[in-house]
Amino acid sequence: MALTYSAGSLVTARGREWVVLPESEPDLLVLRPLGGSDDDIAAVFPAFETVKGAEFAPPEPGDLGDQRAAGLLRTALRVGFRSGAGPFRSLAGIAVEPRAYQLVPLLMALRQKTVRMLISDDVGIGKTVEAGLIASELLAQGEATGLAVLCSPALAEQWQQELRSKFGIDAELVLSSTVSRLERGLDLGQSLFDKYPHVIVSTDFIKSTRHRDDFVRHCPDLVIVDEAHTCVTSDDSKVSTQNQLRYELLRRVAEDAERHLLLVTATPHSGKESAFRNLLGLVRPELAHVDLDSEKGRKLLAQHFVARKRADVRQYLTKEDGLADDSLAERTAFPSDRYFKDETYKLSPAYRALLDDAIAYASERVEEADGQGRREARIAWWSAIALLRSLVSSPRAAAQTLRTRSAAAVAASAEEADRLGAPLTSDSADSDALEGMDVAPGAETEEHAGSRLAELAQRAQALEGPAQDLKLKALIKHLKALLADGYNPIVFCRYIPTAEYLAEQLGNDPETKKRSPLGAKTVVKAVTGTLSPQQRIDRIEELAVEAGEDAAARRVLIATDCLSEGVNLQHHFDAVLHYDLAWNPTRHDQREGRVDRYGQKRDEVRVITLYGDDNGIDGKVLEVLIKKHRQIKKDLGISVSVPDEMSTGVTDAIVEWLLLRGRQGEQEALFESDSFQQSFADLEQDWNSAADREKASRSRFAQRSIHPEEVAREVAAVREALGGAGEIDTFVRESLNALGAVLRDSGEDFTAQVRGTPLGLQDALAPVVGAETVERDRPIPFRSTSAVARGEAALVRTDPVVGALASHVLNAALDTQADGARPARRCGVVTTDAVTTRTTLLLVRYRFHLTLPSRNGEKQVVAEDARLLAFEGAPRNAVWLPQERAVELLEARATENTAAASGERTMTRILDQLGEVTPYLESYGDELAAELDASHRRVRAASGEIVRGLSVTAQKPADVLGAYVYLPATASVPAGVSA
Repeated sequence: MALTYSAGSLVTARGREWVVLPESEPDLLVLRPLGGSDDDIAAVFPAFETVKGAEFAPPEPGDLGDQRAAGLLRTALRVGFRSGAGPFRSLAGIAVEPRAYQLVPLLMALRQKTVRMLISDDVGIGKTVEAGLIASELLAQGEATGLAVLCSPALAEQWQQELRSKFGIDAELVLSSTVSRLERGLDLGQSLFDKYPHVIVSTDFIKSTRHRDDFVRHCPDLVIVDEAHTCVTSDDSKVSTQNQLRYELLRRVAEDAERHLLLVTATPHSGKESAFRNLLGLVRPELAHVDLDSEKGRKLLAQHFVARKRADVRQYLTKEDGLADDSLAERTAFPSDRYFKDETYKLSPAYRALLDDAIAYASERVEEADGQGRREARIAWWSAIALLRSLVSSPRAAAQTLRTRSAAAVAASAEEADRLGAPLTSDSADSDALEGMDVAPGAETEEHAGSRLAELAQRAQALEGPAQDLKLKALIKHLKALLADGYNPIVFCRYIPTAEYLAEQLGNDPETKKRSPLGAKTVVKAVTGTLSPQQRIDRIEELAVEAGEDAAARRVLIATDCLSEGVNLQHHFDAVLHYDLAWNPTRHDQREGRVDRYGQKRDEVRVITLYGDDNGIDGKVLEVLIKKHRQIKKDLGISVSVPDEMSTGVTDAIVEWLLLRGRQGEQEALFESDSFQQSFADLEQDWNSAADREKASRSRFAQRSIHPEEVAREVAAVREALGGAGEIDTFVRESLNALGAVLRDSGEDFTAQVRGTPLGLQDALAPVVGAETVERDRPIPFRSTSAVARGEAALVRTDPVVGALASHVLNAALDTQADGARPARRCGVVTTDAVTTRTTLLLVRYRFHLTLPSRNGEKQVVAEDARLLAFEGAPRNAVWLPQERAVELLEARATENTAAASGERTMTRILDQLGEVTPYLESYGDELAAELDASHRRVRAASGEIVRGLSVTAQKPADVLGAYVYLPATASVPAGVSA
């Protein structure tokens, strides 16, 4: 008859030791390797395979390590934990180390039975990580069984990569391009959302009535909505049909009171109070109407809403936050500022003449169409704007626009003309409107104008190159200055032809032996809407690889606004040059936010705005829109969106003045015109109101429901169980040195070449850093920040490179027959002046049984923890030391040599008597279990139902993984005291 093994017990099978997991049955054991991760879990049938009970073998007294052995073994053990015992079940297993401030939304979420959150932290703070933390925790606890992320199709693959690489969540992409393939694999009557528990869904695809109903019926119990402000409507303005459909979708998803819902956006207001209220109503219906000026209303909102500026979290958990000291203080390295510089250029005589003739043509068409009817007038209007914007952009964009029929020309009504013409010529702040909007618009509206437009197109084409295109000449000048100062810039353009033209003019061409005006070592590539979202990311990585690590090499990326949202570029670029002015300043902020975010190595991001001094458009847009936007951001510390219709009103007035007055009109005439005065007054009033509301909102609704002291307590507990950044840095440096790697310092960072390390470590690192890196002995960069580029390693416990190193060190310590250097050992004897009497340090591994209640039933979990315990004297009469004193012993350094024979005898005596301390180890385990129980209850204090049935018990006996004896040096023994 097969033996029955309880959860948490050790067994031997298949030549190794395993921990029995709660999912086991008498005839089927579910096992996790000792020290292994959930990825290594296996099922074993005792009837067919040999399974024996196992006890953890004691250390061997002859296998002595040096003074570093205990610390390295402890860290290697803790890095390997993938099932922490604390209240944050997922933190041990995810591949990202969150900043302390990023735990605040998680703490808020865990106090709700059904999680409803609006996460509105500023751009670059890490909202994706905050949402991912909540999602992975709810899934780990069994509070959620499936996940759907609703986002724009351009960001879907990035969300998929983030969830997979950082949180271990494999999600299927549900897009218009993938749905047919996915549906072919369904059973009869099966829903796509039943087959795939975790999905990333294009909001625009799923909002259609054809797909919406199926999604709502089978929607997972956890939904994240990215850029949530684009999915609500306001009550007092015209809204697009797209927004109405998105809002209807979310409203139906939110109707299920049991569904967890996370709304993510950096701009919850978008300039409209009613839209903000509708957004809050999705989180909790009463928030749509509650008085937010009352204490009751603010308290209700504070449970669900977090909105912080960079200044709020740049320095966190300090004495200024109300803490007793700065021991847990955390500094987040955001760039301190953006350096703005506005640079002008003037048109060449030939370009000036072309623009004058184009304005004259457009003016004639608009005047002529005004007498033909409203439809014709709107078609002519959008054609004129398209022509002017493309001419100001580049000769190539102008030529293509002049040869292309206007999208609005086929409109059957004025309203349809607006719907077709506006997206291609205006700059909506709606990020979902970016995809496919960087094509050059058409200007042709009637057949008989073809020859005139063709002649203008030929003239435009002849202006290509820096001789006649003085805007390009100015760009080359400013790029050279940025590159000379060591910057790697992104040049943002409005249209695809402009981006391709610039890449052609600025790049090196080996075939024609054309040399770039920026230098032979400058690599230039273009990314536009002609590429798929994944191809865009691949092109950027190709650019980084091609430029390489050569200090003289520089990268220049030419991009349209298909990259102005979602794609993070801070690892490769540190400056932005606006080649084409956006007509909505929010777009400029989106562009700059791609590089000005957490992980940017430069303290100052440079921003250059290039504008035409004499083209009649750029200077006014800059003065009226861009500069005011900057000033509001400087005053508030955050960006405030200008409503699209207000921005459009001002730019329409500028275009109207230009067409009807001609370029001979003075600038004062524009600013004094009735239409401009009215448009600017409306903009000023609406924008200032939005800024005032945002300022009041940030003051009233700043996160107050979680005090920094509460965060500090949980951060301290996490670091106690899993280790902090300083410990990882020491571990990696000492381990790699001991294993024969070549380290080179670079400030807080360093590089390591690992070709000379044991083959086992090289094999472990090859899948993580690349076999070629190991074989060719390329330096592996180790960074002190957790935001690293591809090919770099972060000095955090969850980094794959650190994990591979820790696994090798731990396995080598447990296997006395392992080949090569073994930095960590299970025992050691050190003679030191850090003690005055013989002191023994024990590294003890505890296993805990946790019963975690959730709304989906109880979940049984086995979790691990490692603790250092120290006592003075003999085991039988042990005097136990405080926890902090035990940790201090890791820093003790040998001050005298210890003879090997003497050390082995000392170690043998201690190990022979170690059974005497078993009662203390077990009672300490019970204390830890009680602390863990209290911690779980504390984090979930506001949700009483979640803690009913919660229990934590310690598995006995505990495992003594390491034992280290510290002998007092001769000079440190007081007179009359025997060691």
